[in-house]
Amino acid sequence: MRIYIVLLGPPGAGKGTQAQILAEKLKLVHVSSGDLFRENLKNKTELGRQAQFYVDRGELVPDDITIGMVRDRLLKEDCSNGAILDGFPRTPAQAEALTMLLVELGGRVVSVPFIYVPDEVLIERLTGRWTCRAQGHIYHQKNNPPKVAGICDLDGSELYQREDDKRETVMRRIQVYQDQTAPLIEYYRQQGLLIEVDGTIGIENVTDHLMKAIQGAH
Repeated sequence: MRIYIVLLGPPGAGKGTQAQILAEKLKLVHVSSGDLFRENLKNKTELGRQAQFYVDRGELVPDDITIGMVRDRLLKEDCSNGAILDGFPRTPAQAEALTMLLVELGGRVVSVPFIYVPDEVLIERLTGRWTCRAQGHIYHQKNNPPKVAGICDLDGSELYQREDDKRETVMRRIQVYQDQTAPLIEYYRQQGLLIEVDGTIGIENVTDHLMKAIQGAH
């Protein structure tokens, strides 16, 4: 049976990092909805063209298009054992559609780890991030500062703060995430699949907790 893991967590919780580590440890593919959208839009696939229609109008892309992209990705050979889903589903309706799709593929969601981090820690993590102009190397003023303030260690270019790392934007992103995802977290909690993991205990410790929880779930 194919196994699928839905990884949840707010911006700055370290979800992308953990998804990559877990994918390697569990020999599963990391499927990021953001990457899927970018690939489909860039390659102008049929679904990508349909999505572009809504993106150009500043509207939400309908669920059937998003689910179509996920379906196409999960049908690929490298997903024959299952996958770690990151960024999808976002709503209970998408979660229901995912369940139906996975039945068709001969698999199911075995666990839904939710990496939780207090808002003030998320804000500190995200607003402390600085990016180098030349090649996008990332620094953090507290956790990974450059040797010389404002200058990239690797190529000497200027460090700047991206718009989406500024405090007002970060706070808005966290609020939007919480508003959108609260029903999904409750949906999976009621299904008995939600596993809550403290995201403040360090990358390796978070991975250990996630691995134990996932292995105990199937």
